[in-house]
Amino acid sequence: MQFTSRDVEQVQATWRQFVPSATLQGVDPTRFRFDWRSAQVGSATLVRYDLEARIRSVAAPEDQILVCRVDAADGGVWSGQRDLDPARPWITDGRQVQARWDHGARVTALVFDREKAQARARALTGADDIVLTVSDLSPRSAQTAAQWERMFAYLDASIGDDTDQLLFAELERHAMLMTLSAFSTSFDEALQSPAQRDPAPRTVRRALAFIDENAHRPITVDDVAAACFISTRGLQYAFRRAIDITPATALRRARLAGAHRELSEAPRRSVTEVARRWGFSHPSRFASAYRDMFGVLPSETVRRARG
Repeated sequence: MQFTSRDVEQVQATWRQFVPSATLQGVDPTRFRFDWRSAQVGSATLVRYDLEARIRSVAAPEDQILVCRVDAADGGVWSGQRDLDPARPWITDGRQVQARWDHGARVTALVFDREKAQARARALTGADDIVLTVSDLSPRSAQTAAQWERMFAYLDASIGDDTDQLLFAELERHAMLMTLSAFSTSFDEALQSPAQRDPAPRTVRRALAFIDENAHRPITVDDVAAACFISTRGLQYAFRRAIDITPATALRRARLAGAHRELSEAPRRSVTEVARRWGFSHPSRFASAYRDMFGVLPSETVRRARG
């Protein structure tokens, strides 16, 4: 969704589609201008907008986890009596956060469905009883704040009308992992418990079979672990112990092999098209990974197939 508007009611209605508790207060309609962009990334929503007006906004998400950054030269962000650093993103799982600015601001946000985020955290840790909660609204450090913002920029640049569902699944997982890494949550405590350790050979064989059968689908490492009835951490441990690679590496290799077959059997298709279909959004990275695995560039495979 992308639009520009000077209608305060339309803007508030749009924002409430994603954060139902959001309100805009003290708006001067004579100075109001709103440029909006949003995109669905699996169960998460990416939002970026520029808002020119004197604004006071309030958000207290229900059944959601909201991560947001308000970039305004003359603004401020706070929760209760605590001021938040306006130069960094903040997170809330329900606590009210307010922001204000006098002239204009750029707002970037990721909105996660709490239930699905919690399911993701349980799959990653193997802790089936974890309740995903936020313990601090601020990021852990300036470094993790910067990492989160780089992740957001990457997500924003990667999403387009032709983005493949396979890539969407990886982007959603990446966004969740980076968010859980950047902020203090109950996810941290679950990571301190020992990883689930299923017998490695059987688990790994089952995982590799699932990857081979489903690499063309928008699956993630979490889906592989779920298919093997083990946590993501447990699966990673099993792979390391048995074959000394990660499940993510195995999935990437399976997708590279799929792209190789397709380029060999259908050389009239473009390399970029085949790469995107197998989950590789950056042609140069795809070419590098492909050469590392097969010893030639994708274009050479096409040239040989054409004879």
